[in-house]
Amino acid sequence: MQVTRFKAISEFYQFRQMPKPGHPLISVLKLETVEALRLSEPASWVYDFYCIGLKKVANVQEIKLKYGQQTYDYDEGVLSFVAPNQVMSLSVNKNAAQLKQSGWMLFIHPDFLWNTPLASTIKHYNFWDYSVNEALFVSEKEEGVLVDIIKNIRQESHANIDKFSKGIIISHIETLLNYADRYYHRQFITREKANHQVLERLAHLLDAHFNSDELMSKGIPTVGSVAQALNLTPGYLSSLLKVLTGQNTQQHIHEKLIEKAKEKLSTTSLSVSEIAYAMGFEHLQSFSKLFKTKTSQSPLDFRQSFN
Repeated sequence: MQVTRFKAISEFYQFRQMPKPGHPLISVLKLETVEALRLSEPASWVYDFYCIGLKKVANVQEIKLKYGQQTYDYDEGVLSFVAPNQVMSLSVNKNAAQLKQSGWMLFIHPDFLWNTPLASTIKHYNFWDYSVNEALFVSEKEEGVLVDIIKNIRQESHANIDKFSKGIIISHIETLLNYADRYYHRQFITREKANHQVLERLAHLLDAHFNSDELMSKGIPTVGSVAQALNLTPGYLSSLLKVLTGQNTQQHIHEKLIEKAKEKLSTTSLSVSEIAYAMGFEHLQSFSKLFKTKTSQSPLDFRQSFN
C-alpha cells in the first residue's frame, strides 16, 4: 500500500478538493462542509503537521480507520491525535451508502509553534502516543467544552492577523491540550475492566519471560518489548500502569525480576554470580546494585537471612 505524505496543510486541503486554508500553518475544518472520502482501495498517509480530530461517523460499519494497529470506533464522540510522521490507514466499503460525518479537525504545523514554549512541551503530552492505539471517548458535555475552544481558534485564525493573534491562538491550543490530558487520564480510571485485563496480560507475560529457560539468552525484557507484546505504545502502557498501580512499566519489570531472584537465592545453591547471569545480567555489580536498591539488602545478605 502506497503511503501519501502531506508536507503542508494546503496539500491536504487540495487532496480533499477544498479551497486553500486561510492560514498556511493552522486551520480548523468543519467536517459537515466536506464530502466524506470515497476510496476504491485502502489508503495510508502521513502528515508533516499535528492533527486533532473530534468527529463522529454515522454508518461506522462501513469505515475502518487505523493509527498503528488499533481500529478506531466512531459510535460516540471521539477525540483523536495524530503527530507528524504517524501513519494513518483508511479503508471504506466502496459499495456503502454515502458516509455521514460530523465534527471538527484542527491542523497545526510545527512551524506555527516556533519560538513559543509549546513548541517543546506539545511533545510531552502522552496522548500523541496514545492515539496510535486507542481513541479518546468524550461525553456530550466534554465535547461541548472542546468544540467551544476549537471555534475560538477558528475565529481567531480567520480574523485579521495582528501581533496578539498568535499568542491568543497558542493559549487556546494549550487549553485544548490540557482538557484532553484530563480526559485522557480519566479514561484510564473509567475503563476499569479493560485496564485490569491489561494488568493480567502483563503479569502472564512477565511470568512467562522470567520462567523461561532462555532468559539468559533473551535478557531482561525492555519497556518497548513488553509494550509491543501487549500491542500498546510504551507511553500509554506506563501511564496506564502508573494510574492503576503507582508504578510504571520499568518498575513492574524490576519487581518481577527481584521476585524471581529472591526465589533463586532462597531455594537453590547457585552462587550470586550464577543467579545474576541466569537473570540476564552481564555484570554481577549491576544485579547486586539493583537488588540492594529494591530490597535494602545485598543478594548475599538476603540469602544469609534464611540460614
